[in-house]
Amino acid sequence: MERRTIGAAALEVGAVGLGCMPMSWAYSASRQRGDESLRTLHTALDQGSSLLDTADMYGPFTNELLVGRVLKERRPEAFVSTKCGLLVGEQHIVANGRPGYVKRACDASLRRLQTDVIDLYQLHRADPEVPVEETWGAMAELVTAGKVRALGLCAVSARSGRRSGAHLHDGTIRQLERVQQVFPVSAVEAELSVWSPEALDGLLPWCEARGIGFLAAMPLGNGFLTGTLTPGEGFEPDDVRARHPRFTAEMMAANQPVVAGLRRIARRHGEETGEEVTPAQVALAWVLAQGRHVVPVPGAKRERWAAENAGAAGLRLSARDLAEVAELPAAQGSWD
Repeated sequence: MERRTIGAAALEVGAVGLGCMPMSWAYSASRQRGDESLRTLHTALDQGSSLLDTADMYGPFTNELLVGRVLKERRPEAFVSTKCGLLVGEQHIVANGRPGYVKRACDASLRRLQTDVIDLYQLHRADPEVPVEETWGAMAELVTAGKVRALGLCAVSARSGRRSGAHLHDGTIRQLERVQQVFPVSAVEAELSVWSPEALDGLLPWCEARGIGFLAAMPLGNGFLTGTLTPGEGFEPDDVRARHPRFTAEMMAANQPVVAGLRRIARRHGEETGEEVTPAQVALAWVLAQGRHVVPVPGAKRERWAAENAGAAGLRLSARDLAEVAELPAAQGSWD
């Protein structure tokens, strides 16, 4: 697989990563199976998807434990990214950016991941009660101590900005400008996909201009862009899509033209190459085409999806393909 470089530290990873969250958090619990998740992790590494993206809150903690079982066997092949800063309660999630907590969280993640160093340690969310510079300073000390190789920041949720019409990632950029004064940012993780392209306006160019890697979260639109979801089929109560404004039956039906457009491009490539090309691979190839510093991190908990996603690294979209994607209707949600 093609390799890409993250940040000024020149950290190399496979062009397509693997989001590990669905294996133990946020998506249909009845379909989460540990043995199959382990096979998925091994398949991803076999295919060259070296970046494994997890977080201590996923589970909580069980996702890191799962990844750790694979890292114990194949650490040299993997690039592990994990996150801190969020605590999960019974019915709530709260931020904790206190320096002492950050250091304890890192040590706990290292134990669960069965490794002596984390390649990329990301701040999941800034704590409104703690100056972000203090949190970032504690994370920088982890780099000095040799426990972490590089630091990253997850973007502030842009959803509230949709309603106001504001530049959706202004808050994240302000945070980045502050922490950059303390210690270099190697990567930013934020949503970017065909149906959520907002990062192209501001955040992505900001990262590119500073040599900062961009990890594209939810590049398959929480599964919608794969074309495998049926409008009105419904989701389990614990699935985040059950409450997502784009996953009502009405909105899923309204957004089918987006998937249809990806399917047309996939069919054309398949006819040209004689190999099967899927809408998901086109969606990932579009993300890859947004810059050499961009690495999509699609979530998967099945071997076949990990292998299919990795295959997108070899798909090159033409100017015609990119123009067709640009002409697709904007995705609708219940806030529109």
